[in-house]
Amino acid sequence: MKRALGITFVLILIASFIGAGYILIKKSMKPEEVYESTEPFYTDIVYKTVATGTITPRKEIDIKSQVSGVVEKLYIQAGDIVKQNDLLAKIKIIPDVVMLNNAEMRLKTAVINFKNAKLELERQKKLYQEKVISEQDFNQYLLNYQLANQEVEAAQNNLELVREGASKKAGAVSNLVRATATGMVLDVPVKEGTFVIETNTFNEGTTIATIADMSDIIFEGKVDESEVGKIKEGMELDLKIGALQDEQIKAILEYISPKGKEEEGAIQFEIRAAVKLKKDLFLRAGYSANADIVLDKRDSVLAIKESDVLFEDDKSFVEVETGGQQFDKQEVKLGLSDGINVEVLEGLTKGDKIKKQ
Repeated sequence: MKRALGITFVLILIASFIGAGYILIKKSMKPEEVYESTEPFYTDIVYKTVATGTITPRKEIDIKSQVSGVVEKLYIQAGDIVKQNDLLAKIKIIPDVVMLNNAEMRLKTAVINFKNAKLELERQKKLYQEKVISEQDFNQYLLNYQLANQEVEAAQNNLELVREGASKKAGAVSNLVRATATGMVLDVPVKEGTFVIETNTFNEGTTIATIADMSDIIFEGKVDESEVGKIKEGMELDLKIGALQDEQIKAILEYISPKGKEEEGAIQFEIRAAVKLKKDLFLRAGYSANADIVLDKRDSVLAIKESDVLFEDDKSFVEVETGGQQFDKQEVKLGLSDGINVEVLEGLTKGDKIKKQ
């Protein structure tokens, strides 16, 4: 009995060693690698570049005030359609103390000079009638009188302009802001009660409103220097607007900047394209957009995934299946690529199986 138990124990021990060894050998063995394969296919390949930019009106005008003061009344709001010479705002003039004082002093001086010239003319007129002085001398006093009279009128007009923003004689009211062009009001950056500064040689002045012709819209974008040599005026652009993702909008490239600007370490060239507007679609100024510019295109050509191509020493290769998970490296000649698919010119035919890399 003891002998039988001993034999059984030995057999169990041997079986355990054999089982453990089998498991270790099995773990150490690498599983047979199975490669996936694919076939060349026919597709359209489009090589394009993308320009980022914005939608903007071609003509956008800032309307400025001709006088300094406070906005007394606004007659428009953003989105209104206005015509040239339409009234936009009225400015309440707050006269400058120094200018007002100078205008008043100028008028007083002009009145004094005029009175003096008038008295002198009357005195010289009597002498002329008595033929004491010549007609030429008399005409000189008459001219001085007329010039003094004109100076009084000019000083009065100047004082009225300083006080009221208008002169009775001229009839022009400079404190009324009018539209200088026909279009849509895009922005009114001031409110009633806002202080505004007049536009002059040294100051561009406060903008009362921004007007643009929304029937003439352009795309303004930038293209990298590596692509700018491949584009030219007249090319068609496909616009993708973030706010209108389902809309297909076309544009025609009409301008490429002759000079690039460095931005974040890269040279960018500005481009402009005329947008083909749709009747039922309103484009808002400032929309961000991307423009796809087609540089080259191939229709229905034999192609493979560019990720399955091996590149060695300026040559292109694929691994062609010869049967039973056996692959041979084969050189291929490639054509146009869109970054995902690449055209096959030579080296493969439809039905060949190549290894997925």
